[in-house]
Amino acid sequence: MRIRPYLLSLGIVATISFAQNASAMQMTRDIKVISSAGARALVDACSAWAEKNKQIVAIAVLDWGGNLIESHAMEGAPMNAIDTALLKAKSALRWRRPTSETNKMVRSGENLAPTFMNDFPQPGALPIIVNGQVVGAMGVSSAQGEQCAQAAIDSVFKGQATTAAR
Repeated sequence: MRIRPYLLSLGIVATISFAQNASAMQMTRDIKVISSAGARALVDACSAWAEKNKQIVAIAVLDWGGNLIESHAMEGAPMNAIDTALLKAKSALRWRRPTSETNKMVRSGENLAPTFMNDFPQPGALPIIVNGQVVGAMGVSSAQGEQCAQAAIDSVFKGQATTAAR
């Protein structure tokens, strides 16, 4: 492996590594995925939080690739609730941040990309990050969706997952 320093005259040292041959390059990587049981536990925990707080919600849990792992609508949820939860979850996964943050960026004009990328930057979804790796996202169709999702993530992952990459 060869390392080259750049920008030394500016007092900044940046290095770039080059592999000597293909056998030295990493051709695969390990990824964590949310299991079906984990996704079901997230839905159950969020539903319990919603019941305790007298809310009716729909929930969608995605894996790291955006595949729907689990969804649930509580009795009395509007017919668009699952779609809303799914769209929110996809937005949290794509932008790797709570959708409330993406919503603020769009509303302030800081970044309008979510509006023309068919995202749904409305508050109510969180990415799920384990050891710095985004393993999925959870969307909830309610005004307090992020609180519901956070309560579920805290309950299921017991502090082993975060919801912000920063």
